[in-house]
Amino acid sequence: MDARVKSDSFDVVASSFDLGHWAARRQQEVERALEHWVNADPREGLDHGAPAELVRAMRYSVLDGGKRLRPLLVLAAGESVHGHSAAALRAACAVELIHAYSLVHDDMPCMDNDVLRRGKPTVHVQFGEATALLAGDALQALAFELLTPDDGTVPEATQAALCRLLARAAGSAGMAGGQAIDLASVGCTLNEKQLRDMHELKTGALLQGSVLMGAACGRTSPRQLDALIAFGAAIGLAFQVVDDILDVTTDSVTLGKTAGKDAMAAKPTYVSVLGLERSAQYAQELLATALTALERGEFHQTDALRALAHMVVNRSH
Repeated sequence: MDARVKSDSFDVVASSFDLGHWAARRQQEVERALEHWVNADPREGLDHGAPAELVRAMRYSVLDGGKRLRPLLVLAAGESVHGHSAAALRAACAVELIHAYSLVHDDMPCMDNDVLRRGKPTVHVQFGEATALLAGDALQALAFELLTPDDGTVPEATQAALCRLLARAAGSAGMAGGQAIDLASVGCTLNEKQLRDMHELKTGALLQGSVLMGAACGRTSPRQLDALIAFGAAIGLAFQVVDDILDVTTDSVTLGKTAGKDAMAAKPTYVSVLGLERSAQYAQELLATALTALERGEFHQTDALRALAHMVVNRSH
């Protein structure tokens, strides 16, 4: 029987879970919200009176592309703890804006110097380096504006918790710090621990942060919080392991970005350190770790989180 559980924030299908259907609905919500909020029209959105070319670059980098994995993790974690739906949607969009800003900056000539992202020219190729830099800056600022509405829809304590989690995941002890280590590691030989430490910051921190931001939209017991911390850490690292595998096994058209660029740039990866077969095995081990963590949490329901974990590890692009 398909038991449907009704909370004050989400309708949750408790059995016979269909990730495709669930994800499509949530992605539509996120797309509509991003379309509304990243907008130069002074009557809509948050970018009142912003220069049109800057907003075009922002919208180009955010809309109509990407798997929206991080927003989906926010919403799935929120569902698992009966989360506040308005807060969760804002958190989902905010984390996607941070992710988009990081890609804009990472693709620039001073970083990875890439020309293809999500199957189209990167932002600096399309709009120029100066506009790309400013678009990334503006997306980062907009993320925190989204988390702090002044209309009473999101409790102030929740706003503060979400801002703290996102700042920590994106900052020097998270994504930005990991990128700095990555740049310093070009041409170097890293051992497995050094590689893991780098990717736990560069990629894992924002994915784990997405899970914890969803949790912050509801109430969690210490046991549940520990479980989500462990789940997020395992999935964050698994994502990068699979990314490294796909970089050497998949073509650029399928990936939507330049394949093989890590090897060309002499960057250490899981494949270069562990080998292809061991890397694939490690990804499955991380999946098992993530699923075991969820079992410890005694959540309302974890169908979406479990399905997303499988998607992360078993994806083809």
